[in-house]
Amino acid sequence: MSSRAARGALAVLGAGAAAGAAAAIWGIGIERHLYTVRHHVVRVLSPGARPIRVLHLSDAHMAPWQHRKQEWIARLAALRPDLVINTGDNLGHPEGLRGIREAFEPLAGVPGVFVHGSNDLYAPKPKNPLKYLAGPSRRHGTPTRLDTAALDAYLSEELGWERIDNTAVRMTVAGSHLRLAGTDDAHHGSDRADETIAALASLESGDLTIGVTHAPYRRVLDALTGAGADMLFAGHTHGGQVRVPFVGALVGNCDLPLSQVRGLSAWTHGERSVPLNVSAGLGHSIYAPVRFACRPEASLITLAPRH
Repeated sequence: MSSRAARGALAVLGAGAAAGAAAAIWGIGIERHLYTVRHHVVRVLSPGARPIRVLHLSDAHMAPWQHRKQEWIARLAALRPDLVINTGDNLGHPEGLRGIREAFEPLAGVPGVFVHGSNDLYAPKPKNPLKYLAGPSRRHGTPTRLDTAALDAYLSEELGWERIDNTAVRMTVAGSHLRLAGTDDAHHGSDRADETIAALASLESGDLTIGVTHAPYRRVLDALTGAGADMLFAGHTHGGQVRVPFVGALVGNCDLPLSQVRGLSAWTHGERSVPLNVSAGLGHSIYAPVRFACRPEASLITLAPRH
């Protein structure tokens, strides 16, 4: 190789290394703290109904030292939501409930529901983050149990939210009678759609039926849609967490099409097509502290009357 060619090759390698370093600095040091609210209007209510402001929270993966995240979430109460839907993975550390209390306290008294993700039960473990690119993650070894009972007691007794893992509830929000049907975490096979559907069938009919799950596996979305859900909410995917500009997510950590792992889309099953909101989430594992082209987020979904 000539000296000129060698210098050219070194320049290319140097430029690539610089670009990689800049991307790492951005994703680790900056973007993972650029919290944002995604706003959508979804027309699913009957004509003349009052709009319902739904705050969708997911995947906080909270550690006690994450004060910037806690303060930002706490300020979401200023959005004046009528309903909170929490799609799980609140904890990211054995002491994560301390941070969750700081973050969620201003939302006390706002009606809400929640389901579990696996990180509400088990603490994260150190692992090679590149394995995430190989396909859906799996739990290995003996995980450390978290204090799920304390988390549930806080969400239910202090905030007033209802847990809907594999069950359904009926509540009145902004004058509309809602039925909310949920499943436990499908990523580790804890979902029992038959139990959810049976619970839903036992409820009095309502103005709107909402399906809630942590991990948006096709089987769960199909089951909730088939059972009559008018809209679906999920989390788990982190929106891919690291996205390629102009390409999108490379992984979704479930079998949902990659084009739907973040934001509002439509889910079709049989003859029904319903809105689906998948939150890219508020956090990340403490062992993979990066976001790239995928800001941490909450969603404010305004359910509005149909024209």
